[in-house]
Amino acid sequence: MLKLSRRAFGALALAGAAAFATDASAADKIRVGLLSLTSHSPSIIADGKGYFGEQDLEVEFISFQAAQPMAVAIASGDVDFGMTAISGGLISLADKGVIKIIGGALQETPDVEGQKILVSKAAHDDGVTTPAGLKGRSFGITTTGSSFHYMAHKIADKEGFPRSEIHVKPLQKVPAVIASLKSGQIDAWSIVPNIAGGLTKGPEVIEIGKIADYIDNYQVTTVFTSTKNAEEKKDLVKRFLAGLSKGIADYNAAFVDKTMSEDDTAAIVAMVHKYVYNDQPLDKAAPRIRAGAMRINEGAALSLASVEDQLDWFKSEGLAPETATMDKLVDTSFVETR
Repeated sequence: MLKLSRRAFGALALAGAAAFATDASAADKIRVGLLSLTSHSPSIIADGKGYFGEQDLEVEFISFQAAQPMAVAIASGDVDFGMTAISGGLISLADKGVIKIIGGALQETPDVEGQKILVSKAAHDDGVTTPAGLKGRSFGITTTGSSFHYMAHKIADKEGFPRSEIHVKPLQKVPAVIASLKSGQIDAWSIVPNIAGGLTKGPEVIEIGKIADYIDNYQVTTVFTSTKNAEEKKDLVKRFLAGLSKGIADYNAAFVDKTMSEDDTAAIVAMVHKYVYNDQPLDKAAPRIRAGAMRINEGAALSLASVEDQLDWFKSEGLAPETATMDKLVDTSFVETR
């Protein structure tokens, strides 16, 4: 029978502990881009509830103020995954072969209140009481080619006046758009219901319509990654989407369908508050986080028809290369498409 000295036994124990430590630290480290919006909650929930950990992923969140810089960061490899609106920059990067949409996120659905069309009190007092009145008016956007820009033009299209007759005003950041709307420096804007609801509680901003009346089944945001990840790290992408999908299910249960218990919902609100409205105390931020959430597609399913409509708009406005195609933009191998 083999006998071990105390020294040999100790060496073996240390080796075993080192092996265990190596295994325990084997999680893949990923960086995930965030905007400070409730619609980005699924990634936060997936991290907070350990769903990414179950997929052997260790997450660092990187905050952004707009969609386009996030796309650039993913293309450069500084960030691994993002979930935000399609931008002209994203399409251009996809055309260059460095970025791919791999799933869907926030979507306008008939059963849930969606994005609102808002005007300043000054514009409303001046007769802009319906979206048809936006002809000749200013409309706030973050950047040229942003989702706000797309929505403004879709309103013009359906109301039957030239796109040039709705005067988009790039203001770079959402807080700047809000300040300009409240002060009457711009006439109109469109935004998700939880933000819209907070604005219309005061006297400075008035709701005049909803985006669902102008865009069918609008895929507002998508999930994307680098082409290198999509092609060379498929397992990593699948694990990220698996963790994210569980976060999406909890988000919908807590904020949209409201089937989650109050205690569990409160715990999720506290997680989200670390990144969303974190400049306010939790008791002030909680109602804003809970209110007016829009549905996020279960399993990160993707509406190809909506993405194609957006691609066509970007190209028609000269905001994306004519060479951009759906095949270059979207990898359909990871999630359900419709």
